[in-house]
Amino acid sequence: MTAAETGLSMGKALSALGDPSRRAVFEYVLHADGPVGRDEVAGSLGMVRSTAAFHLDRLAAEDLLEVSFRRLTGRTGPGSGRPHKLYSPAVREVAISLPPRRYDLAGELLAAGVEAAVETGIPVAEALQSVAARAGEEIGQEAATLEGALELYGYKPNAGEDGSLQLLNCPFHRLSRAHTSTICGLNLDLLAAVAGTAEPGCYKAVLEPQAERCCVRLVPQD
Repeated sequence: MTAAETGLSMGKALSALGDPSRRAVFEYVLHADGPVGRDEVAGSLGMVRSTAAFHLDRLAAEDLLEVSFRRLTGRTGPGSGRPHKLYSPAVREVAISLPPRRYDLAGELLAAGVEAAVETGIPVAEALQSVAARAGEEIGQEAATLEGALELYGYKPNAGEDGSLQLLNCPFHRLSRAHTSTICGLNLDLLAAVAGTAEPGCYKAVLEPQAERCCVRLVPQD
C-alpha cells in the first residue's frame, strides 16, 4: 500500500469514528472481554438493534472491527439455531491512538536511559530503572489523584473487588510486544514510582502480563 493509500484509508477510519454514537460502539467493543453481538451492544448502549448493527458494520467495513460467526447456544447440528454475527477489535492500531498509546514517553525514557548509561558507565538496565523511577515520581507529584494520573497517560485503570487497580490498556503496546523484557521492566519501575508518589504506602506495582492489557497491576500494600 502506498503512502497516499495509507493516508486515505486512515482518513476514512477517523471519519468513521467522528460520529459520537459510532465511537461509543467502537469503544464498547474495544473494552469488551470478548467478541460481542448486535443485541449486546444495543442493550448496553440503549440503542435500537438496527442502529447498533449499522454502526458495527460501518466500523467493520473500515477495518476497525473484525467479524466472526458463532452459535451462542453452544449447541451444534440441526435445531441449534443460526450463527450470530460477532464483532471484535481489529489488530490494526489507529493513528489517533484508540486505545491511547504513549510511544513518545517510551522513546524519551529509553533515550534518557541510554544517555545516562553512556555518561556514567552504569549498565543500561540500571540506568533505565533510575530514569523511569524519576519520571514516575514527577508524574505522581503533578497528579491530583493516582487514578487521574493513570487515565492521563492512557492506562485506563479499573478498580477490582480486591482493591487492586487493573490497567486495561498498555500505552506502549507495540513496543512491549517486540521488546517485552525491556519495556515491561521500564513500565513496572515507572508505575511503582507513580503510585508511590501519588498515594504513598497504598499500592505496590507487580508484573502480571496479560494479553491486550498492561503487564502491570497495582495491588494494595499489606
